[in-house]
Amino acid sequence: METHKIQEGKLRLYRRTDGGTWQCATYWKGKEQRKSTGEKELDHAKAVAEAWYLELTGKNRPASGRTKPTQNPRTQTNSNETHKILNGKVQLFRRTEDGAWHCSASFGNSIQRRKSTKETSLALAKEVAEDWYLEMKGKARAGELEQEKSFAEAAEKFSEEYEAVTKGHRSPKWVQGHKDRIRLHLLPYFGTKPVSEISAGVAQEYRAHRMTQPEDWNDEDGQKLWKYPARNTIHNEIVTLSMILKTAHRHGWIEQIPNLSDPYRRQSKVEHRPWFTPNEYKQLYKATRENAENPKSPRYKWHAEQLHDFVLLMANTGLRPDEVKHLQFRDVEIVVDDWSGDRILEIEVHGKRGVGYCKSMPGAVHPFERLLSRERLKTVTTEDGETTEKLATPEPNDIIFPNEFKKMFNNLLAENDLKFDRHGKPRTAYSLRHSYICFRLLEGADIYQIAKNCRTSVEMIEKHYAAHLKDMIDTSLVNVRREKSRRTVNEDSKELRE
Repeated sequence: METHKIQEGKLRLYRRTDGGTWQCATYWKGKEQRKSTGEKELDHAKAVAEAWYLELTGKNRPASGRTKPTQNPRTQTNSNETHKILNGKVQLFRRTEDGAWHCSASFGNSIQRRKSTKETSLALAKEVAEDWYLEMKGKARAGELEQEKSFAEAAEKFSEEYEAVTKGHRSPKWVQGHKDRIRLHLLPYFGTKPVSEISAGVAQEYRAHRMTQPEDWNDEDGQKLWKYPARNTIHNEIVTLSMILKTAHRHGWIEQIPNLSDPYRRQSKVEHRPWFTPNEYKQLYKATRENAENPKSPRYKWHAEQLHDFVLLMANTGLRPDEVKHLQFRDVEIVVDDWSGDRILEIEVHGKRGVGYCKSMPGAVHPFERLLSRERLKTVTTEDGETTEKLATPEPNDIIFPNEFKKMFNNLLAENDLKFDRHGKPRTAYSLRHSYICFRLLEGADIYQIAKNCRTSVEMIEKHYAAHLKDMIDTSLVNVRREKSRRTVNEDSKELRE
């Protein structure tokens, strides 16, 4: 066993195996004290052992009866886990016992800077802090430090610009989502950190931080069980971080934007969207029809009828739920199709792609006619100036579906065992759009025309819909066989005759 003695033989370093970590031991107050340095290099182990020995002996030495040891003028220590080096110019501190040491110093016009040394050893933390101080001192002399912006300043600038520039193009809810991510997650982590110090490595540390349970979280104190955030949640936070860094780059606060892509993310497999098979869709509209005829309560009858027509309209048009939400009666017109002679709906769609057009299947006409003739409560003002409600047929500028029936729709799905598909994915109103696209593909419709009618791309349909439909594989093009030559046919016939 290899052994070394330091501190005039009072402190011993040893390791049990070659290449193992160094242990240190000393005899103090009638007891043998031991500790692992956690280091495999002897020089680093000596520094850790000396810091441990001085801390041990200084902590247990009585206040009177002995002479206090002389203190290095370059290092001052107090009882709050804080150390000062370089004549008090740099402070080292740690927030928790056995945690990593942090360093702080003032530069220029009292600009306070902080940095984590990422070292739990005081001796190694001092070396990191000294190197950091000299580097920052050089920047301060060159005038680079005072011009540096913090992440908080860049985030504030981004919030101001993004809300003003995207007004009318992005919904207030979307803009508020960025603000919430900044307030709840990004600012508490990055805070006053200089924006130039945010690198790809720092972003990866942030990902690890978000996926790690907080130390002060205690499930036994009545708090909810800690649940790590979804991958998409962290992705959205990194997107917001990237947009903030782009803002800083536009204003010249950083020279380049770091690569914030996830280094460990594998290529996610392509999965189909949850949809209703033809049999499941038939089961669904029968359930909504039964619910419309016999609702659980008479006061729900109007909403149940609206839900039934909503399902039929969605499955025969392929509209998105948000597009149907903004649809007015004046946006829909019943016309005769030139190709088939059937009556169909021509719809002017206002959605996330702007203004587009859609031509429905014939099955959407009767539900729309019922919606046109169904009376609804309207608020009217009498001659006396009082407001009252009365039943009236809808006007052209009325919203077709003014009320939401999400709860009723989900309850019907659950009652008929249709809420989840075979892969465990939940079905929503969006699944009716997916079903429309799949039904058109199964019937052999042109994929380009489907994409045009649904205001999406051919690539999206091929990726998320066509890939899992067996009818999209043409066996006449797949199971092709080369014809046998005449010589081979004659040889086969001869073998049969013999």
